[in-house]
Amino acid sequence: MNAFAEPDITVGTRKIGRIPVRNLWLLMLYASDLTRIKDAFNALVEDDEFEDIPDLVAKLLAHAVEQRLRRNVSRGYQHRAQNLTRVRGRVDILKTEAQQLLCRGEVYCRFEELTTNTPRNRLVRAALDVLASLVRDRAVGRQCRSLAATLGRSGVAGHRPSRAELAQDQIGRNDHHDRLMVELAKLAFDLALPTEEAGPTSLVSPERGDVWVRRLFEKAVLGFACVELQPIGRRVRGGAHMDWQMSGPSDGIAEIFPGMITDIIIDDLAVGRRLVIDTKFTSVLGASRFGGASLKSPYLYQMYTYLRSQEGLDLLWDQASGLFLHPAVDVRIRESVTIQGHAIAFATVDLAQDARTVRAELRDILSSVTSSSS
Repeated sequence: MNAFAEPDITVGTRKIGRIPVRNLWLLMLYASDLTRIKDAFNALVEDDEFEDIPDLVAKLLAHAVEQRLRRNVSRGYQHRAQNLTRVRGRVDILKTEAQQLLCRGEVYCRFEELTTNTPRNRLVRAALDVLASLVRDRAVGRQCRSLAATLGRSGVAGHRPSRAELAQDQIGRNDHHDRLMVELAKLAFDLALPTEEAGPTSLVSPERGDVWVRRLFEKAVLGFACVELQPIGRRVRGGAHMDWQMSGPSDGIAEIFPGMITDIIIDDLAVGRRLVIDTKFTSVLGASRFGGASLKSPYLYQMYTYLRSQEGLDLLWDQASGLFLHPAVDVRIRESVTIQGHAIAFATVDLAQDARTVRAELRDILSSVTSSSS
């Protein structure tokens, strides 16, 4: 029942495996940090036009770049080292002597230079080039190419920066306008990954397989919960650590004892209830020892441990509920059970449906589970 183990592109129907590309775009949208920039995110999802997400991203990015160019492109300091005829920055005496530069009237200097060729600007220019070949609207494509050329004339190189370079290029308070531009650029590269159909770049299976889509699904569900539930007063947290209520530990047990980390915790403080969500990118059902299919025992044990191990800490944990949320293809499961006072639900989202239906199904699952747990 796991339809995701063999990634494969079908050009005519635009799918990876059995998952339509537009649904991966939907997951990428909710997994992106754009969920923190409400206006930009709402502009992307308000019309439910998930077939044209690359065009929408391109339009938003082009607008953001145009606005930034009117105020001048942000600059940053770039580390440089070279032979100079005058002292600039710090002199590297060792290299100066080793190369006998003083005989030629030169010194080897290390210095910082103010430049527009920053990692974030390179990322944006590279994203414009990617979107220009990805969008359907030719006018938008021409606009992206024109803006990329403008950035090039201002000194911004066209190659994409590494993750390490981007991590060092922190966005401060004085240049917070770059944040939208950078997040849109990151999303542009994500959107390009599953649309490498017939072209010069082939699909690289190790980055497009189970692990890639599993992590994408986990982040997307968290982003979806934040967008849908935070505005109505729910508190949503991802990657929450939980402690065991231990007594009499031996000296070395702390070093080898496993920790507990849940994917998502949703608190409804108004009614004092908590929902623990664990996403699994596998089939919710397994083979039964007596024939047929049954819920996988380890999943049930895992959620049972999450809920029972935290009892007594506060009222939220005493009445907490659990939800296992699985992606599926052509399968629909909505089941629940109450074990020793804790409700545990199992649900699937059919990723073979159209993107609007996937979004509505996710909304229905979260709404019904949080309402029933309240």
